[in-house]
Amino acid sequence: VRLIPEAGAVRLRCGAAEARIAELVVDGRGRSTTVTTRDGRLTVRTVEHLFAALGSMSIRDGVVVEIDGPEIPLVDGGARAFVDALRSLGLGPSPPVLRVTRPGAIEVGASRYDLVPPEHDDDLQVDVEVDFDDVRLERHARWNGDAADFRERIATARTFGFEHELGDLLARGLASHVAPESVVVVTREGVLSAGRPFRSDELARHKLLDLVGDLYAHGGPPLGRLRATRPGHAATHEAMQRALASGLLMHTRTR
Repeated sequence: VRLIPEAGAVRLRCGAAEARIAELVVDGRGRSTTVTTRDGRLTVRTVEHLFAALGSMSIRDGVVVEIDGPEIPLVDGGARAFVDALRSLGLGPSPPVLRVTRPGAIEVGASRYDLVPPEHDDDLQVDVEVDFDDVRLERHARWNGDAADFRERIATARTFGFEHELGDLLARGLASHVAPESVVVVTREGVLSAGRPFRSDELARHKLLDLVGDLYAHGGPPLGRLRATRPGHAATHEAMQRALASGLLMHTRTR
């Protein structure tokens, strides 16, 4: 992945294919977010951590993300490496392009998304409530839109998995070429991690990281307050599409 300063909206480039974020079709099936152009010339998997970095810094202009291959690498398991790379470019934040227009809630299966309009022009808050049915794991994480806080607290939360999922992940090739320091594995006996110490809210913070990345694909995170209960990639994308179609969310300027 190369981050190249260029004028215009943020774009993904792979070979000769290039597209703005707003031009991409989003798919959250398969444990990650995949984006593709409608003509199929560009497809990139696992974009959520990169998108989280862009969304946390409100970067919507001035950079092209050039990618070799069909998938964004896991790197550090979170978004800190992408945040630091973007910071090195010295790009300033862009104004928000998405806003909650009225109170409302959208349910997608077991997931629920509650939205409240902003009380002032910089009112942005994203909450996540998870339930892993494990008393060792905290259930809640929150971010108030501050880029520095995201970098220090949210971007460092690593990708995780549970012991019972490992066989399926390996069979599907989803756990190959992963550095031990980039993942957390929850087992019946304990929580396994290498590198920095595990904290009980890390899984909730990573779900928040993923949510911010998925919101970015739709122009977010939005001005206002969004509380996601048991979010998942596919559910988030469906909820955002429904919120936009119903006017619960509104784009305030061209993306």
